[in-house]
Amino acid sequence: MPYQSLSDLPNRVREHLPKHAQEIYRAAFNSAWDEYGHEEERAHKVAWAAVKNEYEKNEETGKWERKQDD
Repeated sequence: MPYQSLSDLPNRVREHLPKHAQEIYRAAFNSAWDEYGHEEERAHKVAWAAVKNEYEKNEETGKWERKQDD
């Protein structure tokens, strides 16, 4: 089931990720959903991997933050 809007995302995504990361998650999930024949678990894994390319969880605060360019 592709996500039509950010408000459709799972609670764990909406409650923990900043808006831009949610947008990445939604786009990656929807793309993987189509590409991998509607395999929900796989689409979620692809979406999290896409988020982790640009964001990382701050161990001190527990918040997701955009990665700094080196």
